[in-house]
Order: sequence, then structure tokens, then C-alpha cells
Amino acid sequence: MGAVAIEQPTRSARLSKQKVRDGVATAVRISRRVFEATKQRNVLVSLVLAVLLLTSAIGVVAGAYENRSLFNTLSHLQGQRDSYQREWSQLLLEQSALSAHGRVEKLAAERFDMVVPGRQDIVLVPLMSPVTAQ
Repeated sequence: MGAVAIEQPTRSARLSKQKVRDGVATAVRISRRVFEATKQRNVLVSLVLAVLLLTSAIGVVAGAYENRSLFNTLSHLQGQRDSYQREWSQLLLEQSALSAHGRVEKLAAERFDMVVPGRQDIVLVPLMSPVTAQ
């Protein structure tokens, strides 16, 4: 077995009131310098440009999220459209099968005892012109 080193626990340093006061004073000095620097034209322009850059970045992120959301919706709707097109083509096939002349003739003969008239049963009615009809 290897050697194991046991370290003494370290005590956390207590913050004295003087250290806290010094830290606060330093923060106040830095913030005063920052606010004084904003009065200069170059710094003010830089801050405005930084805000515009941040706003633009947020806009790009929001636009990308909206784009993904709309693309997912589009994909879902295209899937629905394809499903409806498949169903429509199946219904068209079913309609053409049900309305086939042979099937209609067979059903008419079975259900209603209808038959195709022979030549002797067909009567032609002459077309009357509008002049002779008066």
C-alpha cells in the first residue's frame, strides 16, 4: 500500500470589518470611475454599441428558435397532408371500383330486376324544332 498523507483541516479566514469596509470602498471607487467614464464620448458610443450588439444577439437567438418551431410545425403539417392525399387516392380507387359499369349493371339486375332493353323495346322520339312546336 502507498503512503497516505493526512492534512490538517484549514480554518476559513474570517472577514474583518476593516476588510469588508475596504472592499466596499474599492467597489464604490470603481463604480464612480465607470460612471465618470460614461460621460466621455468614446465610452458612451462603445456602451451604446455593446447594448445594440447584445440586443442583436438576443434577436438572432429568438429568430432561430422561432424558425425551428415553425419548421417543426411545417413538417407535421406536411405529414398530415401526405396522409390526407393517401386517403384521397384510396377513396378515388374505391369510388371507381364501386361505380364500374359492370358492377352497376349487375346490382341493377339483382336488386331491381332491371335488364338492358332490346332493340325492339327502344322507341326513338323525333326531335321537335322550336318553330314547329308552336
